[in-house]
Amino acid sequence: MKLASQAEDFPRWYQDVIAKAELAENGPVRGTMVIRPYGYSLWEAMQSEVDARIKAAGAENAYFPLFIPQSYLEKEAEHVEGFSPELAVVTHGGGKQLEEPVIVRPTSETVINASFAKWVQGHRDLPLLVNQWANVVRWEMRPRIFLRTSEFLWQEGHTAHATQQQARDYAVKILYEVYQDFMEQVLAIPVYVGLKSKFEAFPGAIGSLCCEAMMLDGKALQMATSHELGQNFSRMFNITFLDQNSQEQHVWQTSWGCSTRMVGGLIMVHGDSNGLRVPPVLAPIQVVILIVREGEGVAACAEKLRQELAELLGGNRVRIDDNTDASFGRRSTDWELKGVPLRLELGPRDVAEGVGVLVRRDLAGDKAAAKVAVPLAELPTQIVSTLAQQQQDMLSQATSWRDSRTQEAATPSEAVEIAQTGFARIPWDVIAEQGEESIAAHAVTVRCLQREDGSLPESSDEPNLVALVARSY
Repeated sequence: MKLASQAEDFPRWYQDVIAKAELAENGPVRGTMVIRPYGYSLWEAMQSEVDARIKAAGAENAYFPLFIPQSYLEKEAEHVEGFSPELAVVTHGGGKQLEEPVIVRPTSETVINASFAKWVQGHRDLPLLVNQWANVVRWEMRPRIFLRTSEFLWQEGHTAHATQQQARDYAVKILYEVYQDFMEQVLAIPVYVGLKSKFEAFPGAIGSLCCEAMMLDGKALQMATSHELGQNFSRMFNITFLDQNSQEQHVWQTSWGCSTRMVGGLIMVHGDSNGLRVPPVLAPIQVVILIVREGEGVAACAEKLRQELAELLGGNRVRIDDNTDASFGRRSTDWELKGVPLRLELGPRDVAEGVGVLVRRDLAGDKAAAKVAVPLAELPTQIVSTLAQQQQDMLSQATSWRDSRTQEAATPSEAVEIAQTGFARIPWDVIAEQGEESIAAHAVTVRCLQREDGSLPESSDEPNLVALVARSY
């Protein structure tokens, strides 16, 4: 069960965690993946938390077709050009050649806008706020499970508004209130929020906003994006409305999304030499009660604690492991691999002495600090407070790591050097003047643009902007 060393072979360590924690495996078609039950439970937890925030922001869920007429994508030239290398095209169906090829959706701007054109008539129909949970296909040449696969799961939001400012305000709202809040409060992953350069923006967008996180190897991972689409798609699909003065106007639009690559981010931000570490708020299993060996009163005590904890924590997030036919060491290792936040070890001696041994997964590297004996009567409240502390500590630890690996650079060459182990902050006008190609030649890109105080700029033309530069997945 030994994992590859993070320090010596990070990519191999990542693959080992996915395999040994039983998260996912390669599918039969190159670039696809099978998400195993435990891996899918992590995605379900993410989905639930993000979905609640999306609905709080006013959007409603819907579903749109997987197949998109090729002519739809061709209506927006920049959009189809941006996705052309990744498209999966169906040319035959029912044993016959199709009159018009159909695209397996890489994203749904075009097919959703065809519906928006029918749904929007007047200003009272706006804003129109729609989200869908679905799979998409982007033919990937260099696949890596969760990070880049030919088929992946995601949510994509699409909205229509009466004014450009209303659209921008909503794109920003989604960025902060849905994505940043979820990343930091649930995943315990700190993110830099910023504006994409025009070179890195979404095809067809007039502005792309993003959340960028730093992985343990110093590389960046784009965790979510929120795009201002302007009127590009509304003009192509003739999405118009009569305003309050009975004048016909084109709507202003946004689109935004996050995907199963967040599972990859979770692994690469919080994982350690023992496997995955899952923040308690996200964890499908928050506590496992590990029966060391059978004995009088042990099973009854474990079940009583499970019921008490289920009531306090809400939901079915406490598991009893009574498989004493397997060795205690093997079972402990398995739960550590899966990253369950707390392990409660319970045996006949513990029950007789009125204590349980509580083990924090996040402190596995410090065995003395990780283990503590707690009186049985105090365990439920102690567990609740420990989980809350653990959530906070994991965010603090990840933030400290990121900040320690983010440095100032004065020149593109300095930025490229810093980007080998972390993020570089460099004046945007220095990069923009020499061109992003100068650093792209070293596999380094501008991840996002910020104001000097870290706030979100309205455009890349603002003075005194800072570019965050890094290698990325």
